[in-house]
Amino acid sequence: MTTSVTDAVTYDCTAEGIAVIAINRPDQRNCLSREVREGLRAAWARFEADADARIAILTGKGEKAFCAGGDLKEMVETGLKTPPRDMIPVPYENLRLTKPTIAAVNGAAFAGGWMIAQGCDLCVASSNAQFGITEVRVGRGSPWSAPLIHMIPQRIYMEIVLTGKPISAARAYEIGLVNRLCEPGEALACATELAREVLAGAPLSLAAARETVMLSTEMGRSAALDMAYAVHERAYHSEDAQEGPRAFAEKRKPVWKGR
Repeated sequence: MTTSVTDAVTYDCTAEGIAVIAINRPDQRNCLSREVREGLRAAWARFEADADARIAILTGKGEKAFCAGGDLKEMVETGLKTPPRDMIPVPYENLRLTKPTIAAVNGAAFAGGWMIAQGCDLCVASSNAQFGITEVRVGRGSPWSAPLIHMIPQRIYMEIVLTGKPISAARAYEIGLVNRLCEPGEALACATELAREVLAGAPLSLAAARETVMLSTEMGRSAALDMAYAVHERAYHSEDAQEGPRAFAEKRKPVWKGR
């Protein structure tokens, strides 16, 4: 069912358990206006509470922009200085989410648009997409970009934030920011295919795998290894841990129960 929280953001969950959250302001380049921020916050809350939704895709309507960033006009009108940490809803940074997410980038992902795409676990982009941390060009800042050091090399990260120049989707793929490239207009379809590949795995194993990746970015090697074994205990002791090998031996698809 598709819903519009503020008419600016839509939410749809397929029978496969794939939720699609779409910014619906293409005429405004899907910028992060107040109504879009409120819509995103409500949509992410719905996703987390939706028992039928197992993975989410974040995208923007139209082909010109995934999200062109903050609403500069609003910033001028409000005299915005340091933005509150929770001003823009960012997956896992200021939103509590326990399920995986994919950004489907079509067109421009600039400033705050880069930020919300960066917050997702995975990212696909159309070949005509562009990514840019453009804050230095308008006298603003990008403290939110700090996690990029775990995604791309330091020298490249430095150039991106110092010059404010956008990079192409091909360059984003080359440096490891983007998982997959697709033809223009196919970002959502590409992300949906990737979501299906993720959902083929056992739910508890997927949760433990995601947590292991995040632990590894925040801890030293030995501590991360110890914690990784700990977070996998539930998966190892689940019914699915027996179902997977059994299905393989019987040459059939496993039937996951998530327990």
